[in-house]
Amino acid sequence: MMKTQLKLALQHGFVVAAWGLFFSACQMQQPPATATESAGVYALVSVDGKPVPASVSHEGVTLNVRSGTFTIKADGTCSSRIVFVSPSGIETTREVSATYTEEGSQVNMRWKGAGKTVGTISGKTFTMNNEGMLFVYRK
Repeated sequence: MMKTQLKLALQHGFVVAAWGLFFSACQMQQPPATATESAGVYALVSVDGKPVPASVSHEGVTLNVRSGTFTIKADGTCSSRIVFVSPSGIETTREVSATYTEEGSQVNMRWKGAGKTVGTISGKTFTMNNEGMLFVYRK
């Protein structure tokens, strides 16, 4: 009788242990999150508080900002595309890209061939201060 009870207890313990391993293995097989809530395309809505299109002055030069987008990808890269008219009247499109990290609502960007910029995300709004100019984008 004692051997039967011991055998049943060992079998029961094995079943419990096997179930625990199976359950934890199932949890480990879930794919890690690859998308971020902030990922997406944001449209430029204002520069220095002026709705786009806007005439803005930067370092003594006046530019007419026509439009812009800021794209945040879940892979840790982002890009900015701005269409503006220079003082000479020529329409120009400037596109730049960066890698980024997120710390809460803060987005830390490292631009290719340039420096670093910090932005913030609040809901569907992305705001970036770039060399003293405040750019506001909305998803």
